[in-house]
Amino acid sequence: MGGSHMRSAAYGPVHGLLPADTTEDVRTRGAGVSQQIAVLPVGSFEQHGPYLPLATDTLVACAIARGIADAYPVHLLPPVTISCSHEHAAWPGTVSISAVTLHAVIRDIADSLRRSGVDTLVLVNGHGGNYVLGNAVQESSARGEKMALYPAPEDWETARERAGVVTSLLTDMHAGEIEASVLLHTHPELLRPGYETSDHVADDRRHLLTLGMPAYTDSGVIGRPSLASAEKGKELLTSLTDSFAPYFSLLTSEA
Repeated sequence: MGGSHMRSAAYGPVHGLLPADTTEDVRTRGAGVSQQIAVLPVGSFEQHGPYLPLATDTLVACAIARGIADAYPVHLLPPVTISCSHEHAAWPGTVSISAVTLHAVIRDIADSLRRSGVDTLVLVNGHGGNYVLGNAVQESSARGEKMALYPAPEDWETARERAGVVTSLLTDMHAGEIEASVLLHTHPELLRPGYETSDHVADDRRHLLTLGMPAYTDSGVIGRPSLASAEKGKELLTSLTDSFAPYFSLLTSEA
């Protein structure tokens, strides 16, 4: 296949995102903790402007989850790669499932883990539109089943300040300084030219759920990706790994 139908090798598939554990690895790691914890990255497959891949949220969630798995004795799961991206439906390539389906997937995964002896699940969310994940955690906790959602806004704020990210969390809504920085650090080969000149600010988004993203951006970008750097991306991930410590302590406590 030639001409315009050829996919550039520079933007080929990303390898190494799936955990390579064997069942013995999981058994050995679990023997040293009072409560076994699984970490599930939840991303999305949605537009991120003309320069970031559709899989950006999944790549970010995987990077955070991998940092946690490298620092704490947890069971790293493969990512959920399609979620609730309905506000991005106007852009080609975006794919969504319903909130009901995502909730059911999370519930099924948690049930399956418990049957194999892993009694706690942490959802590492990379997409802000996955509101239903909070409900899933609330319901599980009410049933006495340990589950957590990470990172919280406070964790992101700590990471933003530590990394020297200039843009506020309100302004840095989509494909902005944070996401571009994380990918510049973890997968710089996936950024297309143009993020340096694609800044767009739309802080008042009160009708986002009703109107979707097209009401606030033509490019799909809301944020300041021009301020991104690999150094900021590295510090963001380091901070998010460190901020997981109290979650680990809480989830492994006997109380």
